[in-house]
Amino acid sequence: MRFSLPFFNYALLFAYFVVLFLIGCTDQRSRESENHDLSNVADVIFFNGEVYTVDINRSWAQAVAVRGNKIIYVGNDSDVMKFKNDQTRLVNLEKRMLMPGFQDSHVHPIEAGMAYLGCSLHDGKSVDDYKKIVSRCVDSSKEASFIDGGGWTMDIFEDGLPDKKILDLVAPDKPVILKSATGHQLWVNSKMLEMAGITSETPDPVRGRIDRYPGTMEPSGTVQENSAMNLIFDKRPDYSDAQMRAALNFGQNYLNQYGVTTVQDALLKLDGKEAYVGGPTYMKMDRDGLLTLRVIGALVWNTDLGMEQIDRILNSRKVFSTPRFSATSVKIWLDGVLEVHTAALLEPYLDRADQYRGELLITPGLLDEIVLKLDSMGFQLHFHAIGDAAIRQSLDSLEKATKENGVRDSRHHLSHIELFNPEDVGRLRDLNVVANFQPYWAWADQYITELTMPKLGPERSNWLYPIGSILKTGAVVAFGSDWFVTSGNPMLGIETAVTRKDPLTNISDDFLMHERISLADAIAAYTINGAYVNFMEDESGSIEVGKYADLIVIDRNLFKIPETEISEANVVLTMLDGEMIYGSWDMKVLEKTAL
Repeated sequence: MRFSLPFFNYALLFAYFVVLFLIGCTDQRSRESENHDLSNVADVIFFNGEVYTVDINRSWAQAVAVRGNKIIYVGNDSDVMKFKNDQTRLVNLEKRMLMPGFQDSHVHPIEAGMAYLGCSLHDGKSVDDYKKIVSRCVDSSKEASFIDGGGWTMDIFEDGLPDKKILDLVAPDKPVILKSATGHQLWVNSKMLEMAGITSETPDPVRGRIDRYPGTMEPSGTVQENSAMNLIFDKRPDYSDAQMRAALNFGQNYLNQYGVTTVQDALLKLDGKEAYVGGPTYMKMDRDGLLTLRVIGALVWNTDLGMEQIDRILNSRKVFSTPRFSATSVKIWLDGVLEVHTAALLEPYLDRADQYRGELLITPGLLDEIVLKLDSMGFQLHFHAIGDAAIRQSLDSLEKATKENGVRDSRHHLSHIELFNPEDVGRLRDLNVVANFQPYWAWADQYITELTMPKLGPERSNWLYPIGSILKTGAVVAFGSDWFVTSGNPMLGIETAVTRKDPLTNISDDFLMHERISLADAIAAYTINGAYVNFMEDESGSIEVGKYADLIVIDRNLFKIPETEISEANVVLTMLDGEMIYGSWDMKVLEKTAL
């Protein structure tokens, strides 16, 4: 029997089934989104941890989810599990500390690699040690045309400088070139001086010095600063591409093991035969997928040239550009070091009778012109300034450039900044200049007590490495290691900044204890403030959703241990772009290359 319904009843029935269908589809899509929406599924979930985010509130969390190369969740253990599926790697931190990767604002990865892969004196503790090391290098390099390396320290020698005769005893026939740990001197033997044509008749180059035996003009075996060092380097064969790649690989692996994921390479040379014509090496390694650091290169301003090098610097900024490597900074080397009287001071060195104050490597007038031009072209300027005169001149030139070019987000930074005149402490904040300290130097070692303070006297010595005073002004403080000059392990620098003591022994004399800073500020200087220096604070430097998954796991919470144990903490996992580049997922403490 057939029956009929009014038309509107058919319409209502049809609408009813449509609604049921749509509800079903919606439920299905919801279930699919919950279980299969790949945009919402983590590749890695860290949970049960103590996550120090270094965000603006310096907040803590328990868990982090990572998808691809980005952070997609920061929060608690229960909610993070909404981001997992069967393919997600779950990492139980077991209350270990998770932090953003360290960012070293002044370091030399390739140069350090060359020094350690060559004839390395870094483990030597005496002149006899040095002789034995060089002797072994000679015996193991019979086919090499020369011996080079570095790592010697001035405090080993009675008057701070080594003698060519020491090398002549173990290497009489083969040229030897050994860079000091500071990077400002070379120690060479007689054969190398002969090859370089350096004799008693050779004048000191402009902005450099050939050291000589007292009362004579005979070269004693060391040369000071770049212009004199280049007399040696110009006679040395170029490094091969394979040597450069090996050096960079050594350097980045060393830094990765200590949790460093981003650096500013502070010495990217464009000419000369020093190890550091490294831009092409970074590019090749990145294009081959082998670069495990984010790198900003600071192109070196050649103090032997003038404004004619501007075009080459501009071209290098354009050419040096790969996903993890760019060269947007210019390094201006303005003075030397206090220990050998090459730092530029406002008042004379006290251990000399000639009222000598050191010299600027660039005259004030030319520096004003350089800074004005580079600032107008959008470069960041990275100054080497150790003496108070070099610091003041850097700030003076930057102030003039700001008045002429106008205020912009330049993030210029002064590196090393060892000796301040108190009148200049507040100027970094006023000029928006970053204070780039190497904090591991801020304790009373022999360099400070025997080679520096006697040259300055007590009043000026009160203004050595004033990290706390600069921080209190509101200036941005960033940290770097200057490795290979000293260790690239950020834990050593962080502990020193907090304690102003030798972080390895904790028994050194007190050193300007009022300049200590908090652990939170020290960590910020090695993370988010480093990201700020490199214009990366929106992408890295803290653990926040949307930022790169550049993360490290530390075997203990730095805030829950005595401050004298910070340097004993171990990075057990380092992640860059969401990929593990050091350590293991089970987070065992691995043996490190402790340099």
